[in-house]
Amino acid sequence: MEMDHVLRPVTVIGGSLAVTLLAGWLLDLLLRRIDARHPETPLWGLLRRCRLPFRLALCTVLLRSSYREAGILPRHPVGVGRALTLVLIASAAWLLVGIATAVVDAAYARYAAGAPDRARVRRVRTQVTLIQRVVTAVVVAVAIASMLLTFPAMRAVGASLLASAGVLGIVAGIAAQSALGNLFAGLQIAFGDTVRIGDTVVVDKEWGTVEEITLTFLTVRTWDERRITMPVSYFTAKPYENWSRGGAQMTGTVFWHLDHSAPIALMREQLGHVLGEIPEWDGRGAGLAVTDTTPNTVQVRAVVTAKDADDVWTVRCAVRERLITWLVAHHPYALPRIATSPALPAPPPGEPAHPGPDLVAGRARGVS
Repeated sequence: MEMDHVLRPVTVIGGSLAVTLLAGWLLDLLLRRIDARHPETPLWGLLRRCRLPFRLALCTVLLRSSYREAGILPRHPVGVGRALTLVLIASAAWLLVGIATAVVDAAYARYAAGAPDRARVRRVRTQVTLIQRVVTAVVVAVAIASMLLTFPAMRAVGASLLASAGVLGIVAGIAAQSALGNLFAGLQIAFGDTVRIGDTVVVDKEWGTVEEITLTFLTVRTWDERRITMPVSYFTAKPYENWSRGGAQMTGTVFWHLDHSAPIALMREQLGHVLGEIPEWDGRGAGLAVTDTTPNTVQVRAVVTAKDADDVWTVRCAVRERLITWLVAHHPYALPRIATSPALPAPPPGEPAHPGPDLVAGRARGVS
């Protein structure tokens, strides 16, 4: 009789584990074969990530349905049943989140592979990311609520909370006003298409790429690999520059301050030669003109184009460097000059402190 009390629980637990491992192996084998036959979609390969929560949920179901007959901890049947129920709820939520994530990721991967518009792809990616976070948050919240309701004391608390839901809702709304504002701002960004993951933006005079968007905050990776984290409500309440809006193509400018004798026509010709040697230039446009003048210099501006913000920065730096090098080597007179004059010596003792006519003439001419 004592042996029966030991063998029965061991048999039930061992049988549940064996069935679980066998079912998990068969499911994985089936998913692998389907994935091999349908390489056009990554769905079946992504679903293989759900093997662990599936096995956990299946094993818990088997034990939950037979723990009383098996006599597992017969002195604590309520505790065993409740523990198995909690594990079942958690594993079911885990499995549901995994399946939803696999389906959404597979759909996005297929869309991104066939979509020619990269801006549209970034928009869909932003929406998909936020939808995944919302679904995960809802599933986790429901799972936690279900786990709490398995305790009799929490059921009474739940009834009391429902009775005063109106008052609590008002209080929670006031207390979480900032958080709720960020939440709705995140949804507005996701479906309003104002900013997307991968967009090049300028916020607070910092230039970078949007790296992550959540329901409450947004991360911008700057050109020097720093991360700027800010609430998403910033992008719905304050102005900012989005260089990727309407397309990633960019136009950049390069400025020089040169002498009035600078050979503008030759510079314009040299700009064309320089751009032809820069692979990042997309060939859409280029130009050079005098945009301003001062008593000592002229301001020369070159306009260049590139396919995105990174390339236009590279083109601007290369044009600035190569044209300055060309001017120094072939037209040094075009560089800005400052007119100076020699300092006047102190007059000898007993002579008036007035410069002579020759010194005045030399002072007026100056040197360069």
